Amino acid sequence: MSSIGAPEILLIFVLLGAVIATTVLILLRRDQRRNPPSYISAWQDQRTLAPPVSDDLQGQAYALASQGKKIHAIKLVRQHTGLGLKEAKAYVDALAAGRNPPPLGHAGFAREDLAARVRRLKSDGRAEQAVFLVRGETGMEQADAEAFVHQL
Repeated sequence: MSSIGAPEILLIFVLLGAVIATTVLILLRRDQRRNPPSYISAWQDQRTLAPPVSDDLQGQAYALASQGKKIHAIKLVRQHTGLGLKEAKAYVDALAAGRNPPPLGHAGFAREDLAARVRRLKSDGRAEQAVFLVRGETGMEQADAEAFVHQL
């Protein structure tokens, strides 16, 4: 029988380490695809103001909703405004209930950009919370976030 020497043992450890490292990287990538970092999801959640809803579009959406075709009304609103599903549903629900829907860009239909929210916090004397907000949404380090808040 042949004995295993130091070079063979070293090779086994190197191969085992490579397998473990590859497995960890694969698992991390899979997790990042499922749960993107907060700064990515925050960036994806940012919406610009949607185009205004014309009276014609509002009338069509109201007619569909009153006929019990809310899904079609939501699709119509989304197609013409670029709103997300939640926002379009809230808009159509307000129409169907006979309420005046809030203007787009208000009441949760579109979020302010990060800089505007930071400026508001900073003007209220809440600079520490502004730094916390920047770090949470961008993933910046403390010093970078403080510099960002200071420059605004």
